[in-house]
Amino acid sequence: MDVILAGFNIDREALRELEDGSAPAGSRPTPETVSAAYARISRNPRPVNELRRIASGDVEKARRSNRNIVFDMGHSSIAEHAVFNIDILGVSRLAVEFIEGFRLASYTEKSQRYIRLDGDFVVSAEIRDAGLADLFIETVNAQNALYRKLLEAVLDLPASDGTGEPPSFIESAAKEDARYILSLATESQLGMTANARTLELMIRRAAAHPLAEVREFGQRLYDAVRETAPSLIRYTDATNFDRDTPDALKETLTTPPGTERSTDSDSVVLVHATPDGDNMILASLMQRVSGRPLVNCLDEVRRLSPAERESLMKTACSRMESYDAPLREFETADLVFEVVISASCFAQMKRHRMATIISRDYDPALGATVPETIINVGMEKPFRAMIERTNGVYERLRDDAPGAAAYILTNAHRRRVIVKMNVRELYHVSRLREDRHAQWDIRHTARRMVELGRNVMPLSLMFAGGKDTFQEMKRDRLEEK
Repeated sequence: MDVILAGFNIDREALRELEDGSAPAGSRPTPETVSAAYARISRNPRPVNELRRIASGDVEKARRSNRNIVFDMGHSSIAEHAVFNIDILGVSRLAVEFIEGFRLASYTEKSQRYIRLDGDFVVSAEIRDAGLADLFIETVNAQNALYRKLLEAVLDLPASDGTGEPPSFIESAAKEDARYILSLATESQLGMTANARTLELMIRRAAAHPLAEVREFGQRLYDAVRETAPSLIRYTDATNFDRDTPDALKETLTTPPGTERSTDSDSVVLVHATPDGDNMILASLMQRVSGRPLVNCLDEVRRLSPAERESLMKTACSRMESYDAPLREFETADLVFEVVISASCFAQMKRHRMATIISRDYDPALGATVPETIINVGMEKPFRAMIERTNGVYERLRDDAPGAAAYILTNAHRRRVIVKMNVRELYHVSRLREDRHAQWDIRHTARRMVELGRNVMPLSLMFAGGKDTFQEMKRDRLEEK
């Protein structure tokens, strides 16, 4: 594993001094002076560019100011003005799920959909300590060998079934679907951009994580940034809250774990929606232009005829293009789904971080998702046989290295996920994930979420759909009487 500080923001004047050689001897660039300068804006009448110049001229004073304001006074948002770019290499897909679980950061990850993988994977310390490394390595190597066979089988698809798809499509489908048999131990890499406040939280949460790999990541991340911004990243030790709460809940809630298997018909369930959601959004739109109390607008909307409510919603959306987000009033109605999805699908769902995404552990009892192309090329039997073999190894790992058992599971294995999002966020998911260019697994999930949402909020989700069909759909909706 490597965690490398690739870059960070620094004051322009400091950058200029570095470029022309006028920087004081021994000085090192840091984003801390920008944070210190911005912290002073609220109480100092000087122009902000002058505050930056003052802070840049005395780094140690800027650091003392940061410590006082961020930690003693508790104004943590000041740390958000320091931004870091981080290279992360040699981490497992399982660890990536932890890393990418932080909302206020940006990630670009090596995609298993577009790159043919070479079989690199992580063997965790827990598995080695349990004496199960040989079994684990043997199983992952078998998964990787089947991955290569699946690749070749799907690449031969045009000759075998006469579909006549272009080679680029077949190659993409091969890599996209063969990866379902790869383990969550498969190595990945990513670039991450995050502010100092998020990095501190990430380091602290990593320190409390049950996986040694994640704890190592947190320590390496801290080592990469601490000398550059010591005044902004301070509280990095695990807290009792982060470390002990999950186990305390398990002890308190004695309900036995469920073993219900998932089926395609119940893989997406709408658990809760804002009551009267359509009217709530319409009332918020009315309040935007009337300035009247929202409760009065809601009463008036309820008195409108169905045709009048539909007309109002069409007015709010008719000028929208595929790249436009609905108005912010669409955030006033929420939907809560429970989805049972594969690891491949979750890898994409988790990127919608403005939603609330709460995932449970992977559970072999929920079954595995088998890509249709794997079935079409006659490889379903070896695929399912490998899943069964994997499940057996998972049970062995769960007995002797329970925290690390999930490493052996594949991209096909499923988990339960709670997804809460407002209507505006669901529009974003729909535009991106219902589009024909989207990966089929999450496309099916997004489509079902929109269908269920539309059942309870037909007006608000009238214009939801993929980018590729948006213009045609909008025309049809506006022409409906």
